[in-house]
This record gives sequence, C-alpha cells and structure tokens, in this order.
Amino acid sequence: MAEKKFASQADLEVKKTSFIKLSDNAYAYTAEGDPNSGVIIGDDGVMVIDTTATPVMARALIGHIRSVTDLPIKYVVLTHYHAVRVLGASAYFQEGAEQVIASRGTHEMIVERGEQDMKSEIERFPRLFAGVESVPGLTWPTMVFDNEMTIFMGQLEVKLAHVGMGHTKGDTIAYIPAQNICFSGDLVEADAAAYTGDAQLEEWPATLETLRAMNFDKLVPGRGPALLNPAEVNAGIDYTKDFVTTLLQSAKEAVADKLDLKAAMAHVRSKMDPKFAHVFIYEHCLPFDVTRAYDEASGIKHPRIWTAQRDKEMWHALQA
Repeated sequence: MAEKKFASQADLEVKKTSFIKLSDNAYAYTAEGDPNSGVIIGDDGVMVIDTTATPVMARALIGHIRSVTDLPIKYVVLTHYHAVRVLGASAYFQEGAEQVIASRGTHEMIVERGEQDMKSEIERFPRLFAGVESVPGLTWPTMVFDNEMTIFMGQLEVKLAHVGMGHTKGDTIAYIPAQNICFSGDLVEADAAAYTGDAQLEEWPATLETLRAMNFDKLVPGRGPALLNPAEVNAGIDYTKDFVTTLLQSAKEAVADKLDLKAAMAHVRSKMDPKFAHVFIYEHCLPFDVTRAYDEASGIKHPRIWTAQRDKEMWHALQA
C-alpha cells in the first residue's frame, strides 16, 4: 500500500486574495490561509513586508500596489527566512527596491539552512511555488538589524523590531507607531494552523505577550484575515498562544511517557484536533509541528534543519 502524500502536496485549490486598506498608508494582502503580505506607502516610496513565494506570484501583489500608488517600492522586509516568504523578492527590484531588510537571527538562519529549506518547501507545497522557475536563488538581506530599526519614509515613521523568538529565532514585526498598525508575520496566526517546524516553542508565548503589551489597534497576521480592532488583535494572540502551548505541553507529555513519534502524534492529536482540526492548513502543518515539539520536549533546543530527505523520513515514520 502506497504511503499517503503530504496534505500540502495535494492542496491545489487556488485561494482568493484580498487587498484591504487599513489606513491611508497601510494595506493587507491576505489569501484564505495562504501566506499574507503587508504594504506600507510612505511619502516617497513603498515598503513590502513578505514577498510571496515566487517573482511570478509577486506580480499579483505588485498589481494591487500599482492600483493605489505609482511610488517606487523601496524596501522589502523579511519577517523571517522561510522560502514561501522570501523567494519572490527579485520581482520588487524591477519596481525600485533598494534594500532587503531582515533581523540578525533571520540572516543567520538563511546562512545556516536557507538552501535546504528552499528545496524542502518547494517540494512540500507545489501550489505556493507557482512559477518557481522564476526564482533566481536565495534572497539575501542587504541590511540587517539586531533589535530595532526606524525608517522614515518621508514624514511617515516605520519601525522594525525583533521582540522575541517564536515562529523562528529571528521573527520581525513591522509597525507604524502613529497609526498603531502592526504586521506580525507568523508570530501571530488567525483561523490558520501555526507552522512550528522551525519554532522556539518555549519562548513563543512570552513573545506574544510582549507583542500584546504594544497595544496595536490593527494587526496583519502571517496567515488568516486581517485583525481590524483591538479585540480581534487580542483574540489572534490568544488563539496563537493556545495553539503553541497546547502543542508543546502535549508533546512534553508524550516524551515523559516515552512514546515514539507516531504514538506522540496520536497523543498530540487527541489534544489539538478538538480545538484546531477545522482551521486552514492544519493537516499540512501537524506532522512538522509534532516533530519539532517532540524534539524540543526531548531537549533539542535549536531546530533541526528540514531537508527534502528529512521530510520523507519523518513522513515514513508517521505512516509506518
């Protein structure tokens, strides 16, 4: 009997995208559980937060940007290193992009595992990498910051910050202080599973509380709908915190009971399925989520690198 394929390999249904105005300067590009992007329009240029997965797919977002402004796209911000977020960057160079900005932790992850991650993700999720032949290679930051940096786009102040580890060790948020609007990347999800294959699960809840204390009025999560008022922002943070804490706690229970990975998956499902089985990409994420949570509960602090081969080995262990 043939093994089942990854849920993501069988997900071929194109998602409906939305370009939502948050303010005169900010827009959310969302896609029914596919990765979101953000757009900030300043006085003299545009910032794009997360690039989409390929230059071909980026053209759709650029079309939306061009429907509201002719200003050059000056800045590309990477909220983290995952291929699905960064490989579309080259499309923006043709639109005037001068800087690709990332945190120190994100740069370190690209150096350490960018190549393997790119191959793993492309094989894992073909629909999200439509036009993959247009990708010229890894996306490298031209500007790296440690904790925080400020960019003035004319009179408009934009801040980039690494407020803590969570989805990855280098997670970056972008926000407009004067308008209390935040783009969180995959630190926060809404109505979608959190992919935690490269996460720092122990630290993630505290990072979310740091984010909550910043009291944003609007927040664009990594996946799912834009959160358009403080109650929705808090609900998104609560949801994400519940997801990652339930995942890690149930993995710790499995490790304490000396369960193997397949039995650990069954135990985690017993806790997670009732709350989360209905959300976007849950089945796509769960094998990777459980594997990382099992590793972290076993004392593996720094996430192991995913390769196409490791993907297959993990999948085989869960199907055996």
